[in-house]
Amino acid sequence: MSAPFLFICLSLALSLSFSSLTPSTMRKGSSLSVEKSGDVLISADRIFSAGFYPVGDDAYCFAVWFSKALYDGSHSVVWMANRDQPVNGRYSKLSLLKTGNLILSDAGRLTLWATETTSASSVQLQLYNTANLVLHTLEGKILWQSFDSPTDTLLPQQLLTKDTILVSSRSQGGYSSGFYKLYFDDDNILRLRFDGLETSSIYWPKPWQRPAETGRSASNNSRTAVLDTYGRFKSSDDFQFSSVDLGMGPKRRMTIDADGNIRLYSLDERRRAWTISWQAISTPCVIHGICGANSLCSYTAETGRRCNCLPGHKMRNHTDWSYGCEPDFNLSCNNEEVVFVKFPHVEFYGYDIWYSRNQTLEWCEEICLQLCSCKGIQYKFSKDGYYLCYIKTQLLNGHRSLGFDNPMYIKLPRANLSSHDKTVQEVQLDCSRLVTVPLDRTYTKKHENVTVKFMLWFARGCGGIEIIGFLFVLYVLYRNREGSGVIEKGYLHIAMGFKRFTYAELKKASRNFSVEIGRGGSGVVYKGTLSDNRVAAIKCLSEASQGEAEFLAEVSTIGRLNHMNLIETWGYCAEGKHRLLVYEYMEHGSLAENLTSNTLDWKKRFEIALGTAKGLAYLHEECLEWVLHCDVKPQNILLDSNYHPKVADFGLSKLLNRGGIDNSSFSRIRGTRGYMAPEWVFNLPITSKVDVYSYGIVMLEMVTGRGPIGVQTMDDNGMMEQRRFVAWVREKMDGATENAPWIEEIVDRNMDGEYDKGKMELLVRVALQCADQQDKDARPTMSKVVEVLLGHENDDF
Repeated sequence: MSAPFLFICLSLALSLSFSSLTPSTMRKGSSLSVEKSGDVLISADRIFSAGFYPVGDDAYCFAVWFSKALYDGSHSVVWMANRDQPVNGRYSKLSLLKTGNLILSDAGRLTLWATETTSASSVQLQLYNTANLVLHTLEGKILWQSFDSPTDTLLPQQLLTKDTILVSSRSQGGYSSGFYKLYFDDDNILRLRFDGLETSSIYWPKPWQRPAETGRSASNNSRTAVLDTYGRFKSSDDFQFSSVDLGMGPKRRMTIDADGNIRLYSLDERRRAWTISWQAISTPCVIHGICGANSLCSYTAETGRRCNCLPGHKMRNHTDWSYGCEPDFNLSCNNEEVVFVKFPHVEFYGYDIWYSRNQTLEWCEEICLQLCSCKGIQYKFSKDGYYLCYIKTQLLNGHRSLGFDNPMYIKLPRANLSSHDKTVQEVQLDCSRLVTVPLDRTYTKKHENVTVKFMLWFARGCGGIEIIGFLFVLYVLYRNREGSGVIEKGYLHIAMGFKRFTYAELKKASRNFSVEIGRGGSGVVYKGTLSDNRVAAIKCLSEASQGEAEFLAEVSTIGRLNHMNLIETWGYCAEGKHRLLVYEYMEHGSLAENLTSNTLDWKKRFEIALGTAKGLAYLHEECLEWVLHCDVKPQNILLDSNYHPKVADFGLSKLLNRGGIDNSSFSRIRGTRGYMAPEWVFNLPITSKVDVYSYGIVMLEMVTGRGPIGVQTMDDNGMMEQRRFVAWVREKMDGATENAPWIEEIVDRNMDGEYDKGKMELLVRVALQCADQQDKDARPTMSKVVEVLLGHENDDF
């Protein structure tokens, strides 16, 4: 094929591309049509688009979305005009009338949405770079803007006020209005509320706590909140948070999701995927209405959140848990025919008809038996030292948590109890029975011009032939280029982001596994150079008892995790008995190596503490998969060329023997001596607090320069004795005086006194709280550690 013809094809393609450029404004008397795919407004920076967005079969909403598609081809919608009343795919329009009113008409007949604005002067509709869709006069007077009527998303620079409410979608992946709302209440506090099919209740912040107890203030009645471009959110009630990737750069959106949680998302431009950089609630089962009435919400590492019906109950709607469960029996008022069934670690919040203090369980049961409407009792031991009795008329907001020590007693029929399993019944959603409800509208089909229709199809056919020819030319050129094999391999990683390597490839890349750079309980790590010249760390796992399908399922979990303080996984190998993982190579090795080489000053150490905490917080609370590390130690904290920390080996405990995980208990002890939490030794339930404990030990080691196994000190008789590491640090702190400051006695001598004393003391206190031996619940969450350290990150060093 000649070069001139190829040039003409390329010119034609470019001209078609540039001709499709759409301005960011729409003027009086013009309209956008649902039938014209090119009828969209595009912001000046081309980040956002506004137009008709498909939400179902022949159903569209006028929306604003991120112009670039995600990895799966979908777009992220940030606003909708008619989320609950989609328009038809024929003849529907958004029109800016000469009166200044912006209207959305369905099939050219029924007006479904309007701004109800008027203006005698010239007006235009403009999509700003902030994604704000603004109707304004040419003089700049704003008549209407989408930022004043958000749907489920708040964008940077968009105010949340007393007059605006974020409303969740009805389901994940859906667009119609759901049950959860973020709004300013009449007491000036920013709250989350569940507005269900039959009930309504506030669940965040904790409704039984006063504003001061949750760090809020009701004294300011301005009722405003905003997310800035750096990833900081501030509210007039003193609530605030920061994204884990704080700073300019990532595109962000704050959304109230269909499950009732608020999450801040940051866009990974390379992978074209959103990552969670903050969320309001880390325990999803405390969200009200999540499983409906007469059901229990529970959470496990393997399955995430799940809903189950109580004994003797069945699902009301097998396609939607919000309807809850209904009893499959008639409960008698005869005391002899009912019995109380105890459910440990179960709570049903709210809807108490009776409340009494300092009563026995028998008295509480007797009160319930006297009331036909009583369905159960919550019997709790208060922190004040007496028992509380709650009489329940409805069993709502039920959840099971090992952190809740008190039982729930549910009233069930004695006669039928033997026929019902006394355990909670697990029920799965039946997605095959989902039905689509058509809009209750009829349309009159307009007369179509047959000649025009034929010409349109002819033009489309010609255009299709030209496109096929153009693609064929590119294919021929691609096939004839030299080194096409290298190009194919290079672009495979760009397209997929996660590659499956052959064992031969990795053997060649590592020069027959000749350069060992690390070794641990889970395997040996070798340095290698991939075919695209990237330097990689190749880990050969020491256990290969899993089948390939199980291994791939686990690896896919690790491959989806993405955070700036987690080591990036580039690929894997599952071939025969070989199980290998391919990571990015870290130039400065592990924290353990650097602690002994005197390369870390105080500023680097503080940044390592903060970055490691961010990575662990993401694993515990922010990623969609719940991952415990189980082996946090200096050898598993790697440093890049700028000494920024990245946590390695995350998820490997789950990867190697996930079958051993059963209700937060493990089949064998995991971790490294000196860094292991007491729960491992005493066979207690394993939670994310084991990683918090290990983090505290690592931070103390980084501060002191001493290993965690023990500290040799001189006793009163002049003899050397071995002391527990944490106990030694705590004794130094507790025994400090003005003449004998404690921090100088424990700090690593390699820092030569060059450190910030105040922040050093803060880091030690946080580490000691993390390494609490007696009470794991007293240990903070990793997100709380991040919050404390972030408050001091930007201070002058």
